[in-house]
Amino acid sequence: MARQVEDADEQVVAGETVSGDGASAEALGRYLRTRARDMREEPDSPLFFGRLDFDDEPETGDHRRQRYYIGRRRVSEHPSAPPLVVDWRAPVSRTFYQARVAEPLGVERRRRFGWAPGSVGEPEDLTGLEDERLDAAGAADAESLIVAAEIERPRHGPMRDIVATIQPEQDDLVRGELGDSVCVQGAPGSGKTAVGLHRAAYLLYTYPQRLKRSGLLVIGPNRTFLRYIAEVLPSLGEIDVAQLTVEDVVARHPVKGRDSQAAAVVKQSARMATVLRRALYVRVRVPEEPVVVPDGSYRWRVGGDELARVVEEVRAQASAYAIGREHVRARVVSLVQDQAERRAGPRSATWQAKIGRSKPVKAFVDAAWPALRPEEVVARLLSDPAVLAEAADGVLEPAEQRALVWQKAPRSEKSAPWSADDMVLLDEVAGLIERPEGFGHVVVDEAQDLSPMQCRAIARRSGFGSLTALGDLAQGTAPWAARDWAEQLTHLGKPEAAVVPLTTGFRVPAAVMQVANRLLAALDVRVPPARSLRMDGELSVRRVPDAAVAAVDAVRGALRREGSVALIAADADVERLTGMLGQAGIEAVSAGEFGSAARVTVMPATLAKGLEYDHVVVVEPAAIVEAELRGLERLYVVVTRAVSRLDVVHARELPAALAG
Repeated sequence: MARQVEDADEQVVAGETVSGDGASAEALGRYLRTRARDMREEPDSPLFFGRLDFDDEPETGDHRRQRYYIGRRRVSEHPSAPPLVVDWRAPVSRTFYQARVAEPLGVERRRRFGWAPGSVGEPEDLTGLEDERLDAAGAADAESLIVAAEIERPRHGPMRDIVATIQPEQDDLVRGELGDSVCVQGAPGSGKTAVGLHRAAYLLYTYPQRLKRSGLLVIGPNRTFLRYIAEVLPSLGEIDVAQLTVEDVVARHPVKGRDSQAAAVVKQSARMATVLRRALYVRVRVPEEPVVVPDGSYRWRVGGDELARVVEEVRAQASAYAIGREHVRARVVSLVQDQAERRAGPRSATWQAKIGRSKPVKAFVDAAWPALRPEEVVARLLSDPAVLAEAADGVLEPAEQRALVWQKAPRSEKSAPWSADDMVLLDEVAGLIERPEGFGHVVVDEAQDLSPMQCRAIARRSGFGSLTALGDLAQGTAPWAARDWAEQLTHLGKPEAAVVPLTTGFRVPAAVMQVANRLLAALDVRVPPARSLRMDGELSVRRVPDAAVAAVDAVRGALRREGSVALIAADADVERLTGMLGQAGIEAVSAGEFGSAARVTVMPATLAKGLEYDHVVVVEPAAIVEAELRGLERLYVVVTRAVSRLDVVHARELPAALAG
């Protein structure tokens, strides 16, 4: 690998002397510099994690008697030489994930290598070497044992990839076509997030030119989650991938205000799209006066009836607002041009541009179809009850309208108390005025928690591309969380996307999954019960006199074992529990502080989604349930964060669904 990095740097120097036109030389230099940079930034890790030995049968074709090492990136002594290590995304590598005893696909032996955490591939760091015989001699399938050994390894820090243990059903999703949109309904621990990230890496490898032009975007639920997954794509060979929250996607101004829950629910509702469209287009009108355009010794006149017809026809075209404005201008110029050419012959493009800039035409366009900014439209809507009432007539109830109106109108848009929920309103109007640039592919995780308006913001950015939506309806904790994928995918602009369930939990052990399925029965969603590949795991549910004291004791006990520990409680209790751990001499970090030597994380329940820990201590489930509207769903999320042991301590009665 070091030689490849050295070769890449040498090619940058050599490329400077390549003859050719300036544009070609610049493009080549940019490509070589980018490649050299990516090679230097490649994370240190073992070069390979698997090996394929093909059999001697003629049906095996070109791979007959061949041996391939499978890794995260292609490795060769020279770009034109056969690879020493094959990229896991290459077509031949698919056999590594799809071959099985019942259908060996020409593979005689599949080998998986295990490496110590942090290893760069030194021989002494090799911790495991498992062979699977897929021919007749290997009838006893050891795959499940090898997979279990991999996924039961203790977890430390950010998310590790699953590239060495992808299962056939996961591989089918990873290697889908770029044009295919898909929704993965994944049970806890089923690897849906990892599947989505591996799909992103696979698409970038398979369609580099198309995605280089259009881009690929990964959207996560919060910054803690993005920090957790940050190392996955670089470890798979992809450095330059935008990873944002939906709040980052729609951000236009610093957030200064905070909405009540009632206002937030209305602003995130799909009905606001209708209100905002009305608020924008209510400014479109037809002045009664005709347009008279001076042109040398001539005066060209366009009557009111013709102007009204122009505005009505352009509105009926349903194009973006800014484009409609220019269409109105062009149509008026065309009407003037018709008169001029009947009287004085053909007119040039320069003449047309001059007429379009003339004061009478400009004044008409500004009056009939004024240039507007999103801030102007939304601020006027939220400041003036009369304007809101007109736009929301028949759409929002009077109480909902009252919840939206600012108590005090700001002096200007810059001083407006914009909230996080206002950002989706501004983005909606911006999309009505001028469509944003889109991405070739968007991966969105925790998609069940997106509001209809957030979905619309994503749909505008994937309208000409494809989408991978990842989520679990049972883990929908937002007030507007989806209960049905068909409706959610419609909001996301991909109603045709296939919904593929992943019901096997590879991370969450059976003992924990049993508790989760008990909660699942009490949730108002159609989700099949999950099953676990792992028959291990420990579960403890204890009623104690003082839950906080018992939680500290449980953390102390967990530290006697290997692995990461999370103490999860209702948000209001986190500060007190952190202080008690400190008093007990137990070092702990807050959620999202990856890279610390501390093994204990104190986690508010609202930030637990998507994260995993070896040992999870849940404090007072009743308080977690009471803290928010969808408290049972939040508790379902919390209990499924454990990948080895779950310890529930409570002084109050357990929620009925958990008590069983």
